[in-house]
Amino acid sequence: MKAVILAGGYGTRIGEETHLKPKPMIEIGTKPILWHIMSLYSHYGITEFIICLGYKGYAIKEFFLNYNLHMSDFTIQLNDNTITSHSHRVEPWKVTLIDTGVNTETGGRVKKIQNYVGDEPFCLTYGDGLSNVNIKELITFHKKHGKMATVTAVQPPGRFGSLILDKQSVTSFQEKPLGDGGWVNGGFFILNPEVFNYISGDKSVFETDSLVQLVNKNELAAYQHSGFWHPMDTLRDKNKLVELWESNNAPWKVW
Repeated sequence: MKAVILAGGYGTRIGEETHLKPKPMIEIGTKPILWHIMSLYSHYGITEFIICLGYKGYAIKEFFLNYNLHMSDFTIQLNDNTITSHSHRVEPWKVTLIDTGVNTETGGRVKKIQNYVGDEPFCLTYGDGLSNVNIKELITFHKKHGKMATVTAVQPPGRFGSLILDKQSVTSFQEKPLGDGGWVNGGFFILNPEVFNYISGDKSVFETDSLVQLVNKNELAAYQHSGFWHPMDTLRDKNKLVELWESNNAPWKVW
């Protein structure tokens, strides 16, 4: 099974970094969030990826073209350009990078990689959200229910901590509980290839066009994930993810 990752949006809410690089290339620790997402899939045996490029897609191409250098310590002899690698890490990944257009909507990006997916179910997720969702269990769930599509439903983290009150007295603090209890689209889809029939073109928004059509046909199932999930929509989100990683307390690091 292949994993498709949407990596073409502008990421305007996260601030200055996206003037220099696409949001999936923003680093958590020393590696792009895109690498963290791919590592999750790889842990569950999915090692073939299709990356949907858009805004500043050349930065993602450069990262993978020079992946060994990015991941290694090395000595370079400048007069003859010979390189000696001192540490060498290579993931068993096959990565296909497809330019899907700067202004193409999410559905349009998915449509443009149809020929690279083949005729079997595939994974799809966003290039700016991390989770410890069990991909193996997600795939098993998808195969059992028989619908065209599965979305991972998550409960987003609350933005603020809460006070536990007894009348007018504060009895304790609760640090940033889950949100209001509602379930939201957390990405980490499993899609049958028939889903391409529900995407019309570049201006098709996957979430409000394709998924709504699937709902109306009772072809969308929800895999409820109560574990860790966190988007990287804002600078606050990014700083939180970096804090978790640097404190060796990153729930998504299952590998």
